[in-house]
Amino acid sequence: MSWVNFKEEEFSCKHCGKNGISHELINKLQSLRTELDFPFIITSGYRCEDHPIEAKKKTPGTHAEGLAADIYVRGDKALQIVSKARDYGFTGIGVNQKGDSRFIHLDISEEKPNRPRPHIWSY
Repeated sequence: MSWVNFKEEEFSCKHCGKNGISHELINKLQSLRTELDFPFIITSGYRCEDHPIEAKKKTPGTHAEGLAADIYVRGDKALQIVSKARDYGFTGIGVNQKGDSRFIHLDISEEKPNRPRPHIWSY
């Protein structure tokens, strides 16, 4: 597939290079990116189960399912993403807007035990 503002490689696991990212996720990100009209810098997409972040979890999360991406963004642009994400079908929204590692997590996971959807949280 081809997207105007993204390359599938941007979503590869930074630990092993494997890429199990959902095309549906990228399609939704592309639609949101097109409306908001500013760059989305993907800091994390797919993560294998051995990725250090996933390996610490009791159960691998939405990144390991290929259903999530983290976007490096801050301030008013972060607010724009959070404000519009539900319009594009994102069901999980995580917000980290402190320190140097600021990002918005977006995912398209369905509800599961211990994973309510729709849902928003902060890190």
